[in-house]
Amino acid sequence: MPSAPGARLASAGAIAAVLALTACGGGGGGGEETGGDAGASPQVEADPELAALVPDDIREQGALRIGTDASYAPAEFLDADGETVIGFDVELFNAVAAKLDLEAQWEPSSFGTIVEGVSTGTYDVGISSFTINEERLEQVNMVSYYTVGTQWFTAAGNPAGVDPDNACGKRVAVQADTVQVPDIEARSEQCEADGEDPIEINQFEGQDQATESIVSGRNDAGLADMPVAVYAVEQTGDQLETLGEQYEAAPYGAVVAKDDTELAEAIAAGYQSIIDDGTYTEILGEWGLAEQGTLETAEVNPSVEG
Repeated sequence: MPSAPGARLASAGAIAAVLALTACGGGGGGGEETGGDAGASPQVEADPELAALVPDDIREQGALRIGTDASYAPAEFLDADGETVIGFDVELFNAVAAKLDLEAQWEPSSFGTIVEGVSTGTYDVGISSFTINEERLEQVNMVSYYTVGTQWFTAAGNPAGVDPDNACGKRVAVQADTVQVPDIEARSEQCEADGEDPIEINQFEGQDQATESIVSGRNDAGLADMPVAVYAVEQTGDQLETLGEQYEAAPYGAVVAKDDTELAEAIAAGYQSIIDDGTYTEILGEWGLAEQGTLETAEVNPSVEG
């Protein structure tokens, strides 16, 4: 959700090509084993004690069906083949699945449909940079594994003069159904209460679409999870830049059905195992994400504010 430059930027076709490689969204089949953008994934062996925690129905399947929005680089996105789902979220959960002696079957979907898909049994797990909050905890179980805040970004040089603390009258891109939507809506309401023009909020189904709208100049700025904003800056050849620091950091959570606490506990044990043996920091380090946001303990339904 960066902002947009003008004619200084590359053509729309070139921009689309860059974003297609970095954050292709939606559709297509699921990937299986995936590798990181920054290097090969570490080899992970099954742990018999952890494997014994897996519910019988999942053990019979031998695999976990994982719903994901493959438009959220660098967490989860499509590789250059247009089919394989890759990203740091993906590598972390592939390691968890391996610990549980299960295969990971990634199924790209729209972000807003994944929680319901887990609740109705379409997916066994949802892995899609889901921030843990009270609203989601009322619907599903969530297993914490990383902490991330919101980051604003815009076109290089900030030609629209966007101030995250006063974006009244600006055009702002955001992915629908994310925690950033109520954030920007509250800011817009405050603008109106102060007698200023509201923020023009443009929601997109995929983060790749939101990012492209800023690169192409249709929006002035955007806000997204910190790793997404930083990655967008890097992958668009510094045509974008971040604004200020991330804020309101909260844990990401793997989503599991509310009535499937047994699977949630097994997944938490899997995450804890890769944290304890160093696989976790090795994967995050490959993506440049081991310096902040790491957790020492994976929890089922951790307490959160708001």
